[in-house]
Amino acid sequence: MKVDRLVGILSVLLQRDKMTAPELAELFEVSRRTIARDIDSLNMAGIPIQTTRGTRGGIRIMKGYRLDKTALTSADLQSILAGLRGLDSASKTRRYAALMEKLSAGSSTTIAADEHVLINLAAWDRATVSERIETVHEAIEEQRSLSFLYVAPSGETHRTIDPYYLIFEWSSWYVWGYCELRDDFRLFKLSRMTDMKVESPFASREAPLPQLSGDCVFPKRCRVRARIQPQCRWRLIEEFGPTSLTECEDGMLLFSAGFSCQEQAMTWVLSLGDGIELLEPVALRAELAEFGQRLRERYDRV
Repeated sequence: MKVDRLVGILSVLLQRDKMTAPELAELFEVSRRTIARDIDSLNMAGIPIQTTRGTRGGIRIMKGYRLDKTALTSADLQSILAGLRGLDSASKTRRYAALMEKLSAGSSTTIAADEHVLINLAAWDRATVSERIETVHEAIEEQRSLSFLYVAPSGETHRTIDPYYLIFEWSSWYVWGYCELRDDFRLFKLSRMTDMKVESPFASREAPLPQLSGDCVFPKRCRVRARIQPQCRWRLIEEFGPTSLTECEDGMLLFSAGFSCQEQAMTWVLSLGDGIELLEPVALRAELAEFGQRLRERYDRV
């Protein structure tokens, strides 16, 4: 894909003094005209690439603006390539592995991804999410709308969006796009999207970058305080960090953290079974008591 190729061309030019258009075309398996368009795209992005005609000519990053050779060390490139390799774990393709091979081909020093860094971005349901990643990627590249059924805690809705960014955040994949239903930009979780279809082309608009801080996307509306059994310490540290708990004199853990809604807090409290005593909020404590009573009545009848 074009973005992968642009990254590859830039990486090659950073490593070598110059390359000819035929050499780049052969390396990336495209036509010379495509390479010319790619060079124009890099120049438009603010990277000063100079093209010189003639037998001694070639394509190079303008000397006056060339990055110092120490700017990208071998270790830096290994880290970059390790990240690219991790992207392959999210799809069924070898797109980024192929890019890595091309970056290494013909260089005096082979650049291999750091074998000590293993990045796996695949979801548990890789088969279905991988297909959605590829579909969203295709729609973004071709500037086409996406329609799908979105399943959320609030219910199911049919959505049509103009997609702009494919995002991996909070251990999950999302798409950021302009939603026709809400008449605004929204973030959608790929694992909640079904019946996805690529639709007709859309007119591009200025797309703001999504605010991905946890407080913006998942504002903490429900504050929870609870006493928790010490054997649950690992859960608290893993999910909320060590500052979320204080050890009491009797060995119990005093826990405090925010949740995006009362339903999420209830689900999390129930996941700890009898290892937790909810202290606050009082309303949720009362709801939990009522739920326990209903549960007991149901199973007493069996």
